[in-house]
Amino acid sequence: MNKSQLINAVAEVTSLSKNDVKKAVDAFFAIAEEKLQQGEKVVVSGFGVFSVAQVAERVGRNPRTGEQVSIPARRNVRFRSSMDIK
Repeated sequence: MNKSQLINAVAEVTSLSKNDVKKAVDAFFAIAEEKLQQGEKVVVSGFGVFSVAQVAERVGRNPRTGEQVSIPARRNVRFRSSMDIK
């Protein structure tokens, strides 16, 4: 499911206009992105937790040449589901 499909589905279930749902979805993602950049967790009760994890610098290989390459440290967003998906 992509973003527009999510907007359409929420609009159908809630009887809200697609424009209103789009504003709400965009606002959620903007706020979540801002909080994650600040290092905070975003907890959606009954769904899961978005958090930021620091990935250490590591050595990788260039697949074309086989040469060792240093991959710099970075921050990644992680998601941990709170639901059991069957």
